[in-house]
Amino acid sequence: MRRDLLAYDLPPELIAAHPSPDRESARLLVVDDAPGRLEHAFIRDLADRLPEGALVVVNDTRVLPARLLGRKASSGGKVEIFLVRKVADAYVDRSGERLPAERWRALGRSSKPLREGAEITIDGPASLVARIEGRDGGFGGAAPLAGAKPPSGERGLFDVVLFSPEGRSVPDAVEAAGHIPLPPYIRRDDDATDRARYQTVYAREPGAVAAPTAGLHLTEPLIERFSARGMELARVTLHVGLGTFQPVTVSDLDDHPMHAEAYRVPPETADAVARARQKGREIVAIGTTSVRALESAADPTREGHVVAREGETRLLIQPGYRFRVVDRLLTNFHLPESTLLALVGAFAGLPRVLESYRVAIEERYRFYSYGDAMLLRRQR
Repeated sequence: MRRDLLAYDLPPELIAAHPSPDRESARLLVVDDAPGRLEHAFIRDLADRLPEGALVVVNDTRVLPARLLGRKASSGGKVEIFLVRKVADAYVDRSGERLPAERWRALGRSSKPLREGAEITIDGPASLVARIEGRDGGFGGAAPLAGAKPPSGERGLFDVVLFSPEGRSVPDAVEAAGHIPLPPYIRRDDDATDRARYQTVYAREPGAVAAPTAGLHLTEPLIERFSARGMELARVTLHVGLGTFQPVTVSDLDDHPMHAEAYRVPPETADAVARARQKGREIVAIGTTSVRALESAADPTREGHVVAREGETRLLIQPGYRFRVVDRLLTNFHLPESTLLALVGAFAGLPRVLESYRVAIEERYRFYSYGDAMLLRRQR
């Protein structure tokens, strides 16, 4: 489809720079099946807006504090490192001692190019060192430092080996020293609030560098209210990558190089989907990442079912796609001309979605990662 069909104008003051006072106080735009019929509610009302007995599928990825700030050991020059994905466990020999380490692909920013072998002492309470091991000439399809504009200093992906001179585990050291990687349209530094609020309450599988934002609205009490209405909760994992912020630069989405993201649909979730189908219950996806995981694992031999699967997905969903699994979708409001807006338009019908966005703007809903949400039913 043409990229310009996904365009809309958003007043910049509607971009949410901070989360709502509490998760359930975010607004909820319920898009009814009837054309033009919309209901204004709140996330706290969500359990009553879903069908009894539904299977609610969440993405349990955990956001890494992937932004590391430090200084070159040789010169003291400032360096910013953004961890993109883990490559392998490793070891480092240091003063006759073998220390546990991890090799990562990363992006960086520095006043001068980072050279192979350079060591960066990471700021913060943890003892953490990053050693540059090798580099590419480009970004490899990922956006630089979670932003559309390349940093002025270091411009390519590189390998970095992380280790603690004190022998501390690398995940613990990164957790202590790293910063939450807020999206590029949130123009502020991260703070202590983001540690909690840019993470879902059910996050448990580390690996994302951006949050599955629809899930940020859910709370334990709300999930308990789901259960009270006979709903079942199931999990998938899709590690949201920097590619989620990659702008569409081609005029036709068919030519867009879709980024790859690691995902997993466990056997227990495949079984839960099968039970729901057998009983005629609906499948509700919390967020577009849950949709992409489920649809990537769709069973080609049984309509509406999924198979247990683990791997990478490059699934690009746009109008014309035939959904096989998901019946309803809770999602935030997405950027114009983005693959996420294309997915939502494919799910509920692009004219209906764009009209809903127009109303949301008129009603001063908050947009993007820390913004409000909408509940949609799949068009038939």
